[in-house]
Amino acid sequence: MNLDSLCGNAPLKEQLSEHQQRAGLSHAYIIGGAAGSGKRTLARLLSAAMVCSHSPAEQRPCLDCPGCRKVLAGIHPDVRVIGGDGKDITVSQVRELRADAYVRPNEGARKVYILENAQSMNASAQNAMLKLLEEGPPYAAFLLLSENPAALLQTVRSRCQVLSLTPVTEEEAYSFLSRRYPDKSADVLTAAARNCQGLLGRAVEALERREDGDEDTQARAVRESAALLEHLTKGDELALAEYCVGLERCSREELSALLQQAQEAAEGNRSAAQEAERLRGQEALAVAAAADARAELSALTAGITQMENRQGEVAAELASARETLEGKQAEAKQCRRRLEDAEEPQDEGDL
Repeated sequence: MNLDSLCGNAPLKEQLSEHQQRAGLSHAYIIGGAAGSGKRTLARLLSAAMVCSHSPAEQRPCLDCPGCRKVLAGIHPDVRVIGGDGKDITVSQVRELRADAYVRPNEGARKVYILENAQSMNASAQNAMLKLLEEGPPYAAFLLLSENPAALLQTVRSRCQVLSLTPVTEEEAYSFLSRRYPDKSADVLTAAARNCQGLLGRAVEALERREDGDEDTQARAVRESAALLEHLTKGDELALAEYCVGLERCSREELSALLQQAQEAAEGNRSAAQEAERLRGQEALAVAAAADARAELSALTAGITQMENRQGEVAAELASARETLEGKQAEAKQCRRRLEDAEEPQDEGDL
């Protein structure tokens, strides 16, 4: 499957390619990941693959046939986006979607429905969606995009295949940004790749929001946000107050960039703290498992030692029994000789 347009996520790409070769793409996917992780990109690629007319199937989406080009341009009549306005998806929208799903495709082999912010559906909307997932027409496919797939009902999750996007590395982010923005300097792209924390959507938004003359503003915002976080972490109210007084000289644009960078850095620190907590929990479990393994090994060693000692005792007993047997055999031989001597006929002279 051609998923080169999706940066990073090699295991996920391999999973989808194998599934397409083995059984074809599923009728329902939950695409999970943080904001900017590539959920919309993956949804577009899956939609294009489902309506692509290129053959063989393992090379879909070709991104060149009329169907693929229309999907990428957002004008394919058989690919609909629900919830793209940022509002909650209502039960009436799901019911309208269900009615539309039973109308056969206009151009492609399938009809694809992309539900952005799927976690915004309430229980009624999700139950209506559940019926469509269970009883929908065979040509209909549903892509549920969510930053928090766990917020969806278990019954909904069980009817879908979950695809979890992960942050890309800084090197992967830089490679992607350098191809997309060849006119940007290496320093700007490096800073964007580093600050996006593996979420390319953030880097793209920052680069497109920034004008050519804003590089100094952005660099200053990075420095100032680091200083702000340092003051907040130390809890020094006097130093924080003096720092805030100094910010009065900044323009509104500089303050906006500073707040944006501080917010992103705080979110990154929070994510790092959560990951550290998770790793500490795993470390505790590993230590407990190692202690159990050591106890089992000690018990096994003791058992082996006991068996070795018993083996020595048995060997000694066997040796003793062998000596006793040999002694008995010698006595038996002597008795046999005496008996033979006693049975020999006496000489006639003795008679």
